[in-house]
Amino acid sequence: MKLATIGYESETQDAVIRRLKDAGVEVLIDVRAVAASRRAGFSKTLLAASLKDAGIDYVHLRQLGTPKPGRDAARKGRVAEMRAIFEDHLAEPAAQLELAKATEIARGRKAALLCYEADHRGCHRAIVAERICEAVDACEVENL
Repeated sequence: MKLATIGYESETQDAVIRRLKDAGVEVLIDVRAVAASRRAGFSKTLLAASLKDAGIDYVHLRQLGTPKPGRDAARKGRVAEMRAIFEDHLAEPAAQLELAKATEIARGRKAALLCYEADHRGCHRAIVAERICEAVDACEVENL
């Protein structure tokens, strides 16, 4: 099973959707705590509609987003701090439920995790991808 991740930091909506389609993604799992964006085309409603037009399903799993202190740490380049904050958050029951939902989605269809940061190594979506792969045999992460 391949699980994709993608960040839209320096991309247009068209470019992101093209990369998703080229990778065979069937469902996009939005793992932002706040599914709004100053970047054109990446707020929840518009993104979901554009993905639907492209034949890609959209699911927003808000509890898999980074809490504000973690986002602040990531913006300041403090990746280890962001990871610690997110790991604590991910232990919460609501986050565990949504992690289980993301895992089920990824088991059934080619999925991609979406967040803002271009570099997956500094983004919490890498942690979500790791956890999904821990729960699924023969899982490979593909960073688009």
